[in-house]
Amino acid sequence: MSSGVGMGLITRQIAKMYKFNNYQYSVVIGLLLSDAWIIYNKRSVNPRIGFKQKTKNKKQKTKNKKQTKKKSFAKFEYLFSVFTILSPFCNSVPALVTNIRNNKKNIALNFCTRSLPCIKDIHLLFYEDNKKKIPQDIYNLLDPIALTHWICGDGSVSKKGLLLCTDSYSIEDVVRLVNVLIIRYNLICTIRLHRENQYRIYISERSLNSLKKLVLPYMVNSMKYKICH
Repeated sequence: MSSGVGMGLITRQIAKMYKFNNYQYSVVIGLLLSDAWIIYNKRSVNPRIGFKQKTKNKKQKTKNKKQTKKKSFAKFEYLFSVFTILSPFCNSVPALVTNIRNNKKNIALNFCTRSLPCIKDIHLLFYEDNKKKIPQDIYNLLDPIALTHWICGDGSVSKKGLLLCTDSYSIEDVVRLVNVLIIRYNLICTIRLHRENQYRIYISERSLNSLKKLVLPYMVNSMKYKICH
């Protein structure tokens, strides 16, 4: 499918024809494990996917401005790479958005897909009572492509290993994710308490070489710093 940007409204019959191929589906799974979301618009019977990447807020202090700019560029480059993959399902290009939080102005780049029937089943996998959860079948869903995009969204360099920021998930969901990493991919992982009722997954430096073989073929260059350190 070619890009759907600028096509305008589509009929219900055409909307039913939209389907993710296997690669796009895995990308969406990885995005939803990290920063993406699915939402129903008030006027639509079908949900849509949204994805956003933030830069630092204007009042945020930093010791290394060059490094901060580099990471902001990496986030924006990553978002555009994802948009390229999902552009057949979008009607508009990514846009800059701003909001005020804690008296600070935040700048971000985001895009949304159309509201489509093919997103309904994915919504059922990831949401219960409007709260995001980890699907029961995450063992099969978390293939190397999905793992790559999960790391791009939630991965953070921690000493010589990798930290996955799973703060929004319950301990049961985090355990489910760790089991996949250990059993399917034979990675050395531990669960760390970040704050009260917030848990993160640490992948040991001893597993980074194995992890690189899995995800580097699918990772944009600007995000490779997360595992190549």
